[in-house]
Amino acid sequence: MAATAPPLPFADGTYVADLEGLYTPWEADAVPDARLLVLNTALAAALGLDAEALAGPDGLAALSGRALPEGLRSVAQGYAGHQFGGFSPRLGDGRAVLLGELVDPTGRRHDVHLKGSGRTPYSRGGDGKAAVGPMLREHLMGEAMHALGIPTTRALAVLATGETIAREVPLPGAVLVRIAESHLRVGTFEYVTTTLDDRDLLRRLVDHAIARHHPHAAQADNPALALLEAVADVQADLLARWQLVGFVHGVMNTDNTTISGQTIDYGPCAFMEGYDPRTVYSSIDHAGRYAYGRQPQVLQWNLARLAEGLLPLLADDPQDAVALATPVLDRFRDRFTDAWGTGMARKLGLDAVPQDGLLEDLLELLTADAPDWTGLFRDLARTARGDATAARAHVLDREAFDAWTARWLALGPDADAMDAVNPLYIPRNALVEEALAAATAGDLGPYEALLEVVTDPFVERPGRERYTRAAPPGDRHVTFCGT
Repeated sequence: MAATAPPLPFADGTYVADLEGLYTPWEADAVPDARLLVLNTALAAALGLDAEALAGPDGLAALSGRALPEGLRSVAQGYAGHQFGGFSPRLGDGRAVLLGELVDPTGRRHDVHLKGSGRTPYSRGGDGKAAVGPMLREHLMGEAMHALGIPTTRALAVLATGETIAREVPLPGAVLVRIAESHLRVGTFEYVTTTLDDRDLLRRLVDHAIARHHPHAAQADNPALALLEAVADVQADLLARWQLVGFVHGVMNTDNTTISGQTIDYGPCAFMEGYDPRTVYSSIDHAGRYAYGRQPQVLQWNLARLAEGLLPLLADDPQDAVALATPVLDRFRDRFTDAWGTGMARKLGLDAVPQDGLLEDLLELLTADAPDWTGLFRDLARTARGDATAARAHVLDREAFDAWTARWLALGPDADAMDAVNPLYIPRNALVEEALAAATAGDLGPYEALLEVVTDPFVERPGRERYTRAAPPGDRHVTFCGT
């Protein structure tokens, strides 16, 4: 009789094999009463997994991290990070473990990471647990971003644990099974260079990162420099995609800046509704460090911390190493601006980036009135079809807007192309909070309805009008990390 395939057929673990010194072997806490809240069947299929098996008893045991194949070690990863500008030399997986790695049918490798799995040596006094609401938020946001074509980690599953965890009020516990191309971060390099001061481990980390994410860099004369350039490129593209849809990450610490170029950690994040570069959603970001309009500067700053971590391998002389890294950091802003300009042209239905200040003039017009960022571009497509009524309603200075519109229409925008890139449905903040509150109370209906629309964001569906309504002007939405 043929052996049954395990629900999670882990491959050899390259992180554990290559990077001893960057993890601590650790097991997830037992889950008293595992119950599926969400199983991402589309992601399971893409990974070559059997969704039916994952939903069964053996699958639940595997997803909760307590039924690993013999010989496989789950580990808590070590890393450092600059958090709101201050350096924390030893962060690490304070409430998570890396269960293992999967290779999908296309040959791509993915981490399987369990979040909310209990205390680890990196917990710094926390309980290591997670609640239903924040874990469902991470699943929802990851799926919305994926549907928008933005590189992102995703949740394979969210499980209720049957525990009650202590926060400001008692909350039902949950764990999230996160899939990522890897969990290597800028903070990983900071940890090796600054906290451990281990040049051999740094070399192994660079080799591992290149093999995992940027293999072309291995052929460069200076592989570490080529890695820095590659990370800057993928992060410039990622950031441009965030800005184009109005995504505010909320906690752009260096430990949340990935080497792969995927979005990670959906804590105090949200989608900007009224256009305002000062938009902040995190309850703790009192100074606006991670505001929507500051995300480009912050990411460049984070990349400078990566460059500092790589300096020992860039050149023997520190001054020479800095001279090599500086042009890469200087070029980042141009790469981001180019990607953003190309994306904005597409949002406006144009084949090329206009050179007459059209994009900048639009943003200046919008700053005065803070119109709904998402709804405006859908209404501009109606303008391109001959009906400017809805678009004009977004602004008060109609004369200036009409003059801008005339310039834009003279370029012949393609309305159908606009609808293909401008979402109609995003996870609007009030609806997210409504859905998470209901789910915490045991009703997944609102969550499932919201998930359905944000995972098919471009096609209008009758009866879903409430999912397109912006928050009232001046609405002050606040999000929390959920740690």
